[in-house]
Amino acid sequence: QCTLVPLAAHLHGKPQNGVLITSHSLKILELMNIYKSFARVVGAASLCVTAALAPACTDDIKFGDAFIEKAPDGTLTIDSIYTDIEYVEQALTGIYSTQYYGLPCNNNSYIPWSLNLYRGKLDALTDLYNLNWDATTVYNGYYQTTLSANANGLIAFTEDKVYVAVRRILTFLQNIDQCEELDDYLKARYCAEVKCVLASRYFDLFTVFGGVPIVEELYQGDEETFNQPRRTLDETVEYMVNLLDEAIAVLPWAYDGTHTYNGVEYDETEANNKARWSKAGAMALKAKILTFAASPLYNNDTPYYDGSSQAEQGHYVWYGNFDQARWERALQACRDFFNALDANGFYHLEQASGTTSADYRVAYRNGYLYQKSKEVLHTTRIRDYDNWANGFYAWSNWVHIGRNSYLPTYEYMCMFPWSDGTAFDWERDKTKIFGTVRKGKLQGQKLFYQYTDAVSKVASRDPRLYENMICNGLDASLGWTAGATTGVPSGNEYELWVGGYHAGDCALKEKRTTCYATGFGVMKYDLGPEGAEYQRFPLQWVTLSLNEMYLMYAECLAQTGNLALAADQVKVIRDRVGLKKLISEDLSGLNVLTNKDDMIEAILRERACELGMSNNRYYDMIRYKRTDWMTKQLHGLLTYRIELDADPDSPTYEEYVHKNTPYIGDEKNAGNTHPVFFTYEVFPIKGVQRNLWAYEENPNDLAVRKWFLEPFPATEINKGYGLIQNPGW
Repeated sequence: QCTLVPLAAHLHGKPQNGVLITSHSLKILELMNIYKSFARVVGAASLCVTAALAPACTDDIKFGDAFIEKAPDGTLTIDSIYTDIEYVEQALTGIYSTQYYGLPCNNNSYIPWSLNLYRGKLDALTDLYNLNWDATTVYNGYYQTTLSANANGLIAFTEDKVYVAVRRILTFLQNIDQCEELDDYLKARYCAEVKCVLASRYFDLFTVFGGVPIVEELYQGDEETFNQPRRTLDETVEYMVNLLDEAIAVLPWAYDGTHTYNGVEYDETEANNKARWSKAGAMALKAKILTFAASPLYNNDTPYYDGSSQAEQGHYVWYGNFDQARWERALQACRDFFNALDANGFYHLEQASGTTSADYRVAYRNGYLYQKSKEVLHTTRIRDYDNWANGFYAWSNWVHIGRNSYLPTYEYMCMFPWSDGTAFDWERDKTKIFGTVRKGKLQGQKLFYQYTDAVSKVASRDPRLYENMICNGLDASLGWTAGATTGVPSGNEYELWVGGYHAGDCALKEKRTTCYATGFGVMKYDLGPEGAEYQRFPLQWVTLSLNEMYLMYAECLAQTGNLALAADQVKVIRDRVGLKKLISEDLSGLNVLTNKDDMIEAILRERACELGMSNNRYYDMIRYKRTDWMTKQLHGLLTYRIELDADPDSPTYEEYVHKNTPYIGDEKNAGNTHPVFFTYEVFPIKGVQRNLWAYEENPNDLAVRKWFLEPFPATEINKGYGLIQNPGW
């Protein structure tokens, strides 16, 4: 019996609390929590990926001592594990189970740190969302700026189990040749798959720490010295890329059928290989790593802090210079991916079946949520259903009750263009927002919908807005039923005005425990409390996707001077939701076809609209050193329902007045669908302040810039194996 121990013990088996962790014993301990065999040839069962939680599949599961019941004489050694194909494939499943999953969903101590609901999501550190719950690391560590080297950040160096994954993978690679039941093709493919997992786990650390220790061999505990120092940024990048290049040379482009290699038939259908790493996924991850590495945080003539720290001088947190060739290399990785896509097909953006806003919304939603989406290049999952079953505290349930709500901001709402693709501008577009009085009647209001009467309305904004945030007037039901998956919105509308059925006065009083405290609710990966039909289906976390690849390609094209081609890639994304191509005169002063910085700004905004709740806004903030995003005061939006005062004795007769009452009930029962007139008030978020907002006038202060990367744990640095702290910590 043993608990997982800090990094140094994982790496070299030194005693921890009186327990010696060796290659043999740690492997046995790890394998006791692995779940289900992988598919191998035609007729094998499908892959079921978990993330250190309860298994989603239940075929032939073995826990604890039951796992070794088949071992001869009651003993189990590395040799006996890796000569048995069933154990090998269970070990492979266990490796997959160590991948990052981006939705907090549990509060047990044994899971990876980032999965715990009391930690929070990286998205809540950006300008897109605000997290009101003060029991989270987001609130206490980041908003209150109390994070230190004595606490874990949102992706923890040791507690996210990255080096547990490293040890499992190195053990697997070192021993898989012992399994004579596996032919050379499957051995090579399985090794390629775990190399992708290895690269992805190092990338998780790379995004928040920079260069990290790279472990390339197993330590048995009998070495006289142990030395695994922190690697430079360049060494870390090259290690990840080399792993992926090796995998790309072996993996199938997609799991798209039954394939024959050297006369042997293998089941490589999608149905039986869900969530496996493919060549497409590996190529996409390579492009993402190189794009991150080429970005201004790391690829710069100036370090992001003050240049005096050992981490900066040793090039652990930047390359030490700017080199345009890094952007060219990232661009080539994107080109390689799209050339392979052209040659092999299979993946594509989910497309709308019609031209209405509802049609575009379904296509966008299916792109990331639908299990069979051809838009997804790699995905991770934790269990079959997103519910409270068996004591697992699911993402949606906590969001619904307001306890863990990720509240979209007014700033996020403003990023979404009008439905024709023209940029939204609060000051310029006030007549569209508030309307104008003509012949005694209020006309032309269209902040979210343009109401023609009390029954009909037309969506007036980018369809993606309604899929990323719940706004006033949004249809609450998504029409999703088992066997009839239309997904078309209908039914009652969300009443988010002051006094409305859903929101009440929560935004007016900025109630921190409600899910509409900013005047908006979270939609992406949740679909709202009345979208619960989706919870009957597995909730996947999209690690890599085709829509992200198009925008990544656009970014690399822009960074290398090809603005017209960059606009073409963005157009592919906007076409899917019925928006026109980026045109400078529609973008509030951004000259996207003549100015590289303006094009990058437009692409970053497009990424926020397309890739909400996926960590990418946080990565963009860090990559581009956007301290202005970190320090700007964020806002919510108060919505007031207004009606013409019908009382001839009232001093406001024939003027519009607030009506702070619900519509669902007697008024709706009278036959009308909705009220049609509203007014709005932008308010600064005050209930949950972020300390960095105090630096809005001085966003480049060192007190802000240190937050680009997180601190390594002081306990690990003090072990003396060569870990060097990040600047400012």
